[in-house]
Amino acid sequence: MPTGSEHAGAAGDLRDRLLRAQQDAIATGVVPLTLRPVVRESWERAIRGAIDPDRALPAIELDEDAFRQYRSSHALASVMPVIRRLLVDGADDAGLVVAVGDADGRLLWVEGDAHLRRRAEDMLFVAGADWSERRIGTSAPGTALQLDRAVQIRGAEHYNRIVHPWSCTAAPVHDPANGALLGVIDITGTDHAVAPHTMSLVQATVAAVEAELRIANLESTVHATLRRSRMAAVPGARPTRTPLTVLGEQRSRLGSHELSPRHAEILTLLAWNPRGISAERLAALLYERDASPVTLRAEITRLRRVLESAGEPPLESRPYRLARELDLDAARVARLVGQGSLRKAVEQYPGPVLPASTAPGIVELRDELASRVRESLLADASPELLLAWAERDEHRYDVELWRTCLELLPPRSPRRASVVAHLERIESALR
Repeated sequence: MPTGSEHAGAAGDLRDRLLRAQQDAIATGVVPLTLRPVVRESWERAIRGAIDPDRALPAIELDEDAFRQYRSSHALASVMPVIRRLLVDGADDAGLVVAVGDADGRLLWVEGDAHLRRRAEDMLFVAGADWSERRIGTSAPGTALQLDRAVQIRGAEHYNRIVHPWSCTAAPVHDPANGALLGVIDITGTDHAVAPHTMSLVQATVAAVEAELRIANLESTVHATLRRSRMAAVPGARPTRTPLTVLGEQRSRLGSHELSPRHAEILTLLAWNPRGISAERLAALLYERDASPVTLRAEITRLRRVLESAGEPPLESRPYRLARELDLDAARVARLVGQGSLRKAVEQYPGPVLPASTAPGIVELRDELASRVRESLLADASPELLLAWAERDEHRYDVELWRTCLELLPPRSPRRASVVAHLERIESALR
């Protein structure tokens, strides 16, 4: 049986061999076949991604408030009691750290041995940090997510040299309803973190978590079925679409629920595009500058909670789309214009779409709807209706609109004088 010094010597020799292998791999682009396949393939991805093994550090992209909101609304938040009971409660005695991350590799919770957690902070192994493989190279949580299976990484098998003193075991967690990847559960520490029984413990915890999620999904399905049954039992009852109010200066609302500006923008775009919008396209429509996909996902997660509180089904993904159509006031105005019901369209159009929004997609939608109404009125409205439209604040300096009003008014109309006077004021102001 090897002594402690012999074991330490063997570990040092292995670390030295791995360091030399990494140096050769970076210099030549060829990773030695002597590495375990899971490690060799991960190193190859790291080299292709130009990750610097000496300088790469995890990123923390969300501020504290945004991160707390994102974490509390994540699907794994509801099963943290299970994870704590099975893993964290024994981690202090075992000298281990337990981490739970999302599907993108961001750590959401880091708990366990307090001394080890303080040491782990030196390499930013903290809640909120991105430990994906594309960011820092080989690690159990990042590589488990990359491969979508459980892995163990020992010491210098990590591509990033700052992680060489650590070993870890991790396994992915899936949504039992649709198989979607939800996140990862990881145990990090010394060599105890890659003991054979550690893999079994992590996998058993994943199985318990997924069972808990399955029960929660079943309960949710039962509640939804009961609600539909009660609706069907009422003679003549028909499900009504929830109104989404975004026109004019008033605060945007979904039914009786007041919406934040960003949630109003997202719902407006999805209601206007019922077939759905890809994540990349939706981000481009929402943000004036390039935004991280993580930022959008955080907003979508919070919006799902708003929809739940409003009694609406959750958003569908890939592409993002509404599970049930909303009664968008802007879309209703567009339909009335298309039907030629211009008076009703004007009556139901109190003002532009989300007038304070600068989101590119909302600006485009706002201009499109305003143009539709304006052009239809210019082509087919009565003088009275066109004049009522022209007198709104946003149209006070629309020269073409006022000149058309003057052309349409009867020669003896008492309103011609005020229209002429207004046109003179416009022309004076534009000089």
